[in-house]
Amino acid sequence: MGCVILGVIALVALIAAIVTALAGTLVSWLLGATGFRPGTAQVVLVTTALLIVLFATVAQRGIRRFSQPMDDLIDAAGRIERGDYSAHLSENGPAELTSVARAFNAMSARLKTSDEQRRSFLADVAHELRTPLSIIRGQAEAIADGVYLGDSEHVTPILDATRTLEVLVEDLRTLVLTDAGSLVLNREHVEPGALVQDVLASFETQSEAFGVSMASAIAAAVPNVDVDPARLRSALANVVSNAIRHTPAGGSIRIDVHPAGDNVEITVTDTGEGITPDILPRVFQRFVKGPGSTGSGLGLAITHDIVTAHGGTIEIQSMVGSGTTVRITLPPAI
Repeated sequence: MGCVILGVIALVALIAAIVTALAGTLVSWLLGATGFRPGTAQVVLVTTALLIVLFATVAQRGIRRFSQPMDDLIDAAGRIERGDYSAHLSENGPAELTSVARAFNAMSARLKTSDEQRRSFLADVAHELRTPLSIIRGQAEAIADGVYLGDSEHVTPILDATRTLEVLVEDLRTLVLTDAGSLVLNREHVEPGALVQDVLASFETQSEAFGVSMASAIAAAVPNVDVDPARLRSALANVVSNAIRHTPAGGSIRIDVHPAGDNVEITVTDTGEGITPDILPRVFQRFVKGPGSTGSGLGLAITHDIVTAHGGTIEIQSMVGSGTTVRITLPPAI
């Protein structure tokens, strides 16, 4: 803005010099044409009067040229303040004002995108909370009214829905922490093969229930990784859980751990249904899930955030009907 003011001052000074010269020339011509020979004071008076008139006319046009974009900027800023993120400025005029308009439009676009994402996020959260809450309320009311007995058969759905809520709340908490850059990692040197074996052991019952076999292949001399074991175990659990849910009975899941250059690579490969091409590019976005999925759509987004927080990378390769491979790469412990 300082550059704009300096430009206006310079322009006004230039206009004043030009107008002064023109006024003097005009007065001399007029007086010469009429044959009138006034004194010095009269010449100065007439010249000053013409100078004021010409300068006021030119200055008014120059000021209007700069004041109109400023009025537009003030009006657009007021609309942003009222929550109207569609405000847009015309990117025309002097270079300085064009630069300001371009920066304002970029800010407005970012605010609009953020607001849309916030609204979508809240709608998705409300949707995910509604299902388990409905189960809990329905079962509890049926037991209270005597429709169902308060036995394990009818209490189990309540407990399952409660665990779903606990997982969802913890997932949302993790997302909030990663967004704020406040995700605390309690790092320690961990043997990746042992961590993978722990994750597989925790899913034995679930994999048997789905009729899916699981196996692992851990290479020799794999370096340790400096990670938060609880967080990384949660990330791997999300991947394995997805693989089990989307692999038909009789299918298999395999986890490989091996060196990859200077890093450590963990791959989870399943023989499941695969991911459709329209979903694959967005699998790490929040609440993205395929048709018929029973998950919250947060698992892979959280896994991505956790792996990234550890300085690693994660990628997915998948083809419909041919299974999916999730590849996680982590730096070795120093």
